[in-house]
Order: sequence, then C-alpha cells, then structure tokens
Amino acid sequence: MSATNLSETIKGTPGAARFRLLGGWVERPDNLQPELEGDVSADVIVIGAGFAGLSTALELRSLGAEVIVLEQEFAGFGASGRNAGYLAGSMGVEFEFFLKRIGVEQAKKIVSFYDQGVAYVERRLGELAIDCDYNPSGVIRAAVHPSQEKKLRHDMALGAKLGSVTRFLDSAEMRARGIPPAFLFGCLQHGGTLDPGKYVMGLRRAALQAGIRLYEQTALQSYSEGPTITCKTARGTASAPFMVLATNAYTPQLGLLRDKVAPLRVSAIETEPLSRAQLASLGWSRREGIVTPHWTMESHRLTARDTLLVTTKQLGYAYGSRTPNQPDTAAYGALVQALDDRFPSLRGIAIRACWSGYISLAYDALPVVGATGAQQNILYTAGCSGHGVGTQSLVGHLLAERIGGIEHPLLAALRHKTPSTLPEPLQWCAIKAALMGANGLDRYVNRKVRSAAID
Repeated sequence: MSATNLSETIKGTPGAARFRLLGGWVERPDNLQPELEGDVSADVIVIGAGFAGLSTALELRSLGAEVIVLEQEFAGFGASGRNAGYLAGSMGVEFEFFLKRIGVEQAKKIVSFYDQGVAYVERRLGELAIDCDYNPSGVIRAAVHPSQEKKLRHDMALGAKLGSVTRFLDSAEMRARGIPPAFLFGCLQHGGTLDPGKYVMGLRRAALQAGIRLYEQTALQSYSEGPTITCKTARGTASAPFMVLATNAYTPQLGLLRDKVAPLRVSAIETEPLSRAQLASLGWSRREGIVTPHWTMESHRLTARDTLLVTTKQLGYAYGSRTPNQPDTAAYGALVQALDDRFPSLRGIAIRACWSGYISLAYDALPVVGATGAQQNILYTAGCSGHGVGTQSLVGHLLAERIGGIEHPLLAALRHKTPSTLPEPLQWCAIKAALMGANGLDRYVNRKVRSAAID
C-alpha cells in the first residue's frame, strides 16, 4: 500500500487503514469515572492517569495517603495507550548524549534505573494481578544492513561499561531463534512486550479498588502554589499539600518544563490479524520485540491478537511544543514502506489501524524528574524519551517515597542539570533540522538494503 493510498483510507475511503483518535490499545471505559464537581481535598493530587500517574497513586496509597487523580480524558488516553508496548531496559539509550555531561558514576546509576524499571513492572504485574499479555522473550536491537554493525557494537561496549547487560546475536543465532531474515544480527536484552492498554487499565482497576479517587474528563485549568496546592477544574477544585504532574509531553502546556522538554510525535500502524500461514512464513516463534539501530529507530513486534505493529520510523514536532491529536500521513506512509522492506512476504496486507501520540525528550535524552515551587511540593516527571513503560512506572515508586520522606538512591541519581531548550522559532528549526538529518542517514541505509535485495 502506498503512502497516497494510505492517506486516502484515513480520510474515510472504505478499506484498510483507520486513523484512531485513541491509541490502538484502549477504548473508552464502560465505567468512566465522573468529572470532579465541587471542592475536594486529599494528601496528594496526581495529574495524569497514565503509567506514571497511576503508579504514583498506587504507591502513595500503599503508604496510607489519600490520593486524588485528575485526568483530562480517561486513564490511558495519552502516551500510555499509544506506545508500542516494549518493556525494555537500557538498550537503545543514547549513552553518548549524557555520559560526558554527568560522568561515569552517575551514568551507571541512571543505566541501573532503566534496567530496574523492567524488574519493577514485572513484579507489579504479579502483585496487582494484571494480565497484559506480557511476553518476557527479550528485546532485540537488530541491524538490517552490515554497515550498522559498527554502531551496534560501539553502543553495546559503551553500555557494558555503564552496567547495561546485553548479548550479541550473530546471524546463525538469529536464524536459529527464528528471527525474520531481514534482521541480520543484533543484541539481546532482558525484557519483552506487553499490551500497554491492558497494563494501564489494570493499574486503573487496581487504583479504584484501592480507594483512589479518580476523576476522568477533568482537565486541570490552573493551580495555585503554597503550603496547600489548589487545582482548579471546570466544575470544582482539589486541594492537597502535594501535587504530582505526571503529564509527560503535555507538561509544557501547563506552564512547567517548557524550557526542559520538547514533545515529539510518534506514529504507529497495525496490520489486520495474520493468518496461520502468514505467521508460519515469518518463523519468529518467540515473538521477540525488535528495534533497529537506525538514527530514528524502527520497531516491529507481533501482538497477542496476531497483528504486526510497526512504530516510530519518522518523528514529528509541532511549533510551540503543541500536541495536536491528528493523523500524520507521511509517517504512516514511511511505516508502510518499512513493513514492506522488512517483511516482503506480507506486502499488500491490510492496515487495520494507525495512530500517533507524543513522547517528551530532553536535549540530553535523560529523564526529567524533580520538584518545584516555594515549598518544593510540586513534583514532576517527564522526558521518557520512548522508554516510558518501565521508567515511568518505576518513577511512581520513587516519587511516592519522596513524598513519604524517603530519598530513594535512584531518585537522587536522576537529579542533574537538564540542558535548556531553545526559544521558538529556533527550537522548531533545530529539531526539524536534526530530524531531517537523521531521516537522511536512515534513508541512505535503507536504499543500500533495497539495492542488496535486488542484487
């Protein structure tokens, strides 16, 4: 399917692709929680009901705190219901972006934070009895052209220096594992894939059962600082001594972190379910999650519903750090091309859905976690940089302990001076130029792959 045809189907032509205003993993809950009306109070107010917000609320509740969660749509509507569902550790983290800035010892602790996020989620899935189709088969960063080996091995060596545990898979082992032949060799790390919609809805269910007051369709309009923070919504107020902003890419729109993070649009396409014959033609029996070492990675995975999900490939930035919920037809076309390139036996397969969402990125690609306000009682987390399933879940535990008076070593390790972003229009120009350069390098590699296939 060409990018043009995909664009036509998005506009409403009957057939394959459907743009979803929601992520591909969630639907509006049948038990949508009521909008906040009137004045309420608690020990902590959490803004945002994604992985970070719900994890924070649950950990706070286990410490005995009364918690209110305000969500402008419904739990999982944002990035948590739109991502690719990789529970991955430090593999793929751009170590060189931050190593020289923070030094080896702090970098080691941050790498540990990424890796411990995997173990944290695995443990919480059991504790909270969340069935989200987790497949702990590992994640492979797999090359599609021999020229990518140098970068792959360099990243593995640097990661090993910082404590990131990966294992190189040569071509023979890739074939023995049944990895599709487009992926030549790679590095394997512990982790796996899951259904992020089922995960976030499992957190939501656990939060409601724990007595956390969740108000959905309740957007935060403004808040006042002080010993007691008061949050104003359309039809009420919520007050507490602490507030946690777990709003990630949307945080700059609330007037905070505009100078620290930039929201980047990430897109996904999902095929119709594969037939038994199509699945058999792929091999891929363990269904490992696969990401590539392109400058703007591709990710490929099979889902529990036997569809193939392809994500990222082409990022986007909206002027002024805006986050419009609209289709990105150019990105979907690039993803279809990636699907055709990596899985030639599936060319022409129907696309059942496509969607886009936003991650937040700091200029050093590190998490942005801290506190602000005269009382230091406004806590925030952002800068997931595409590693949100593990890191944003674990951050909830760290922030809850911080509010409870415990300074977790991992939270202390995350504290660093985040580079300041550029003012507009310089930021728009810089990000567009960087993305254009990355796309150009990736297109060059992909042309070499296609040329080799023809030869």
